[in-house]
Amino acid sequence: MEKRVTNVRVVTIALFIATFMSAVEGTIVATAMPTIVGDLHGVALMNWVFSIFLLTNAIATPIYGKLADQLGRKRVFIFGLIVFTVGSMFSGMSDRMITLIIWRAVQGVGAGVIMPVSFTIVADLYPFERRADVVGLLGSAWGIASIVAPLLGGFIVDQLSWHWIFFVNVPIGLVTIGLIWWFLVEPVTKRTSRIDYGGVVLIAVVLLAIMYLFQLLGEQPLNWALIAGCIVVAAVGLVWFIHQERRAVDPIIPLAMFKQRTFVTQNLIAALISGFIFAYEVYLPDWTQGILGLPATMAGFAITPSSIMWIIGSFWTGKLLVKFRPQLITYLSLIFIGIGSLASIVAPITTPFWLFFIISGVLGIGFGLCITNASVTVQNEVANDQIGVASSFNTLSRTLGQTLMISVFGIVMNTSMSHGVATHPQTSLKLMNELINPQTAKHLAAHLLPQLKEILYGALHNVFLVAALLVVAAAVVNWLDHRPRA
Repeated sequence: MEKRVTNVRVVTIALFIATFMSAVEGTIVATAMPTIVGDLHGVALMNWVFSIFLLTNAIATPIYGKLADQLGRKRVFIFGLIVFTVGSMFSGMSDRMITLIIWRAVQGVGAGVIMPVSFTIVADLYPFERRADVVGLLGSAWGIASIVAPLLGGFIVDQLSWHWIFFVNVPIGLVTIGLIWWFLVEPVTKRTSRIDYGGVVLIAVVLLAIMYLFQLLGEQPLNWALIAGCIVVAAVGLVWFIHQERRAVDPIIPLAMFKQRTFVTQNLIAALISGFIFAYEVYLPDWTQGILGLPATMAGFAITPSSIMWIIGSFWTGKLLVKFRPQLITYLSLIFIGIGSLASIVAPITTPFWLFFIISGVLGIGFGLCITNASVTVQNEVANDQIGVASSFNTLSRTLGQTLMISVFGIVMNTSMSHGVATHPQTSLKLMNELINPQTAKHLAAHLLPQLKEILYGALHNVFLVAALLVVAAAVVNWLDHRPRA
């Protein structure tokens, strides 16, 4: 009987489908949220539909990474996809907001497997010089999703119902499970050590405290008692976690990895630049809609070049990694990101739409170089039996970077708009919200539009200034990596 081998092409397609499915999830739910709130009457709990998904996703990520190294990539990846599919099905069947939040938590647990284990499977299937190309392809799914999801979400809600934004994941999830099950051939492995249950519990507590802290920082008014409590729990939990990992036979996150300077610096850079990417992808549409008055679909197209050039930057990374140190590739990526960042800061309020295409393309090359370089490099810095853990920690770093900056950028944006409104008596934050939505902006008084746009421009300018500091910080962190290439 002929021995079955992995069909690399089909498995890669399956990984892309899974990544795209996960990437679409956040934006497509945001598109349907007004309809969901109207149906389930849960406006007070609305934010938790998003937050709980991010929380459980982040908590599950390092656990899946370790399990993938211990139990094998295939069975762990399929388990996560099953959890995600079940969570999607029951999310669609929810008839109360609290029920939806519970099943979104389950969905997040399942989604936590997709990025880290996908990258780990890529490391198994592809040689080092090809790995960057495929990692970049998977990463591009996030950019494509940011464009497709609003259109797809609107279509599903209008033509079917909001329930189908979750139900649609079920057949896609089942197909992906089938492709991985049949076409990914992996030797059966037996667990040779005990699972670090203490580490699992402690890392969950630490991440829960940190993620909830970020959530609280984005709310007004600030609840200082809860904030202080989260800081204490996170700090105590982290100290206890480090103690646990030092004495664990097979720790969930081996602390020896952090002795590798390049491993540490590349994860920090990935976190910082992921925060920058969030500012660009979330707040540039506010510019094109609120200041230029363009519809949401056009706002999505403004960031399309970054998705395309991200892939090109990733392919370029694969060629460069063979010849140059990761530190030099990171410097090159930061030059592109720095140019795009500077252009966003100095762009006047009259900047034409086409210019954002150029800025987006330049940034996309930088993103592809930087994120792909970090993802591949951290895998190369550890032993083969730790690639899953390294991939999951890199994913976790990016998630935490974005989650932290969600709060920071939100505070900067809201504070700037509040200050602007205070200096223009005829304006208000309600009018600012109407300005950003093209459907309501057309009903605003013509004489107020210049003032409102100026306030929005100032707020976005401050957001991009803070984002630029992340690029500077990434350059400083990269400078600390003096290790010569072996």
